[in-house]
Amino acid sequence: MERPSRFRFGRALLILAAVAAVGAAFVVVMNPVGVPTSGAANLGGTVNTRWGRLSTLDRKLLVAVRQAGLWEIPAGQQAQQRASSPRVREVAEIIWQQHVQLDADARATAERLGVILPNEPNGSQKAWLREMSGKFGADYDKIWVHRLRAAHGAVFTVIAKVRSQSENSEVRAFAERSMKFVNTHMSLLESTGLVPRRALK
Repeated sequence: MERPSRFRFGRALLILAAVAAVGAAFVVVMNPVGVPTSGAANLGGTVNTRWGRLSTLDRKLLVAVRQAGLWEIPAGQQAQQRASSPRVREVAEIIWQQHVQLDADARATAERLGVILPNEPNGSQKAWLREMSGKFGADYDKIWVHRLRAAHGAVFTVIAKVRSQSENSEVRAFAERSMKFVNTHMSLLESTGLVPRRALK
């Protein structure tokens, strides 16, 4: 009676070991080394990806560009209707169109890297949109240009830092594309003649 019982117990252990091995192999296949699991890139610190190491600063860039689009796209749409200056309306249309492209790029890049992005403007950005909504005529034009130029200057510094420091080829390429858009937008906003000196700091 003892031998069959021990035999069954040993056989059960072998089966459990085999199941565990298959499970471990499945995890390796489904999540190969160097590819973050869904959302793993948002855990903080540096993680490995197939495109190189992804840092906290790399993620900050993707979040910042997405965050910019969440308020600058509606701001651009609004200015096309509300701005009193033809030049401001023209600039608003170009910036709006290019931010739609850049936002799509940010979301696609973040998806490849497993970075979770925000889905609504932050508190300051919501306040800027409310501020613009309360302005009319020349006052609207000035506040619209001022807020957008200041925001572009802030995100430009993040882009430049990431481009010079990132070890991730996907992020570096995204930073280069972003920099072209932001450079263009700053020049367009400055072409209105409404950029105050304080917005250049």
